[in-house]
Amino acid sequence: MKVLVEADGGSRGNPGPAGYGAVVLDADHDAVLAERKEAIGRATNNVAEYRGLIAGLEAATELGAAEVAVSMDSKLIVEQMSGRWKVKHPDLIPLQRRAAELAAGFERVSYAWIPRERNSHADRLANEAMDAAAGIVSEAPADTPAAEPAKQPVQAEQAALSAPGWTGATGAPTRLLLLRHGQTELSIARRYSGRGNPALTEEGRRQADAAARYLGARGGVAAVVTSPLERAYETATAAAKALGVDVRVDDDLIETDFGDWEGLTFAEAAQRDPELHRRWLQDTSVEPPGGESFDAVAHRVRRARTRIISEYGEATVLVVSHVTPIKTILRLALDAGEGILYRLHLDLASLSIAEFYADGGSSVRLVNQTAYL
Repeated sequence: MKVLVEADGGSRGNPGPAGYGAVVLDADHDAVLAERKEAIGRATNNVAEYRGLIAGLEAATELGAAEVAVSMDSKLIVEQMSGRWKVKHPDLIPLQRRAAELAAGFERVSYAWIPRERNSHADRLANEAMDAAAGIVSEAPADTPAAEPAKQPVQAEQAALSAPGWTGATGAPTRLLLLRHGQTELSIARRYSGRGNPALTEEGRRQADAAARYLGARGGVAAVVTSPLERAYETATAAAKALGVDVRVDDDLIETDFGDWEGLTFAEAAQRDPELHRRWLQDTSVEPPGGESFDAVAHRVRRARTRIISEYGEATVLVVSHVTPIKTILRLALDAGEGILYRLHLDLASLSIAEFYADGGSSVRLVNQTAYL
């Protein structure tokens, strides 16, 4: 299937309050297959334009497109994505990488510059997102394409946070960006690191800074909530600075208490308590000696998730935590069995995304992204 993607972004101040819009059309340019729009906080025009492109490519991916023709009125982005211009600005590098990563999933992608007047649909969506964030009520005129029945998507998405078409969920979700902390000395040695409190290594701080730059360019984050442990808090602080928001600590996001296995390698723990370690790897109700079961972790992480949803509602929240709490939130979003905890892999400083809807629906948008590192 071939689709057309038109994308746009804008900033009222450059940098200033920004937003993007993207529309996916069929190959004949007759039917709207998907729309995306979102206010992303304070950003530049170029950042907003890239966010619009990414949203359009993500929508095309979800539709199962094989070929994508992208049209934008940003000469910079068209030339950079075509490989004719280099990407030099640090805020744009991770965004270009993400767009290229999505583009690589199609059989064919082309990029074309179009004048602004021919990009009116995506431009309107971007302005609607910025107006909504500013509390401005705007309605499309009756003669715009959005009002024509042939141009309406089968299941219109009101914003980038709107319900994915296959789930049946309604409304806008609480979107949780799940960021694992950076490297520590214990992670280098692949040792169980729970309630111990090692600091980030130099490499860990580099990872945290890289994630912060990516998230800062992405924007649109209402709050940062973190585990109290130093490795997570330091990672969260870097991101919060880039995003221009405060950090809030939630003790329920702390890592598993590994008890007497803290600081041991897998092999050392298995040698110390062979039968218990074997059962622990198969049964989430089993506790390490003097420690905490994965079931207990799930109980408190569920409590933290409920608090975040209650407090922030239909917003995007960055959650900085550890392997087990992040896996648990992904498990909750997938409504999956306990076995998934043993099968998910999360790299240091990786990003995953889970969404939870007011009607009980949920979805997972991303798992273990590390391209920005």
